[in-house]
Amino acid sequence: MALEQSSPAASRLRRTAAARTLDPSEKGAVNYFLGLTFCKLFAASLLNAPWLLHLDVFRPQLNPFLTGRSRPDFVGQNTNNEWLALECKGRISAPNEEAKQKAKDQAMRLTAVNGAAPRFHIGGIAYLSNEILRFYWRDPTPEPERVRNPVAVTVHAKDWSSYYAAALNLIRTNEDYFRRMLFEPVLMPVAEADLEIGIHPTVLRLILLGSWDQVRIRDTIADVQATEPHYHPDGLAVVAGRTWLRPLPESV
Repeated sequence: MALEQSSPAASRLRRTAAARTLDPSEKGAVNYFLGLTFCKLFAASLLNAPWLLHLDVFRPQLNPFLTGRSRPDFVGQNTNNEWLALECKGRISAPNEEAKQKAKDQAMRLTAVNGAAPRFHIGGIAYLSNEILRFYWRDPTPEPERVRNPVAVTVHAKDWSSYYAAALNLIRTNEDYFRRMLFEPVLMPVAEADLEIGIHPTVLRLILLGSWDQVRIRDTIADVQATEPHYHPDGLAVVAGRTWLRPLPESV
């Protein structure tokens, strides 16, 4: 594990001793996924945008334009049906102005989703300062002269199947829970990770019908949030077990 709280009451996440001993390539991979994770969390919490898709989902559309790595990581949508672009970076130390500007430039490269300009262009960076996790992000005002090689994507309703695929495939490994989840807000235990996971019955039924536009409308979101507090607006629930409160061992 890369991060931990020093105690259940602690308010900050710190890098673990195990994470400090990784080699540079391993640290780079861990930091990359931390950047993605915290962009996702901040977008859901502060922008009401739980739905994010990695831009690689649209690679067949973008292949002629994807030169180099200068493009955002995510295209997303909030509960007001507004689009956003997010470039998410992870670093071992505080970013300088050049790194911040690069993240913003990459976010601004996505100029249109389904013909509409994104409401937000976020450059986000998760980093460590004195071994404490910190997160920087900014929605810059696009400067036309800075947007080089702009790209546009078309998001079809069925593309959102990629967002739900991991949770759906996991739940379908247990036929009993899968059938129950169609009609009641039950969570399926994942013993190996000490987690419980679920898809709200309303959302699950819409997914199976292929009604992707209905999954994201206000009536569905209201139904989800009126049921149980552990469901997020996207209809997903992940609840950690008690072992997640225990301190990580320093050695194996």
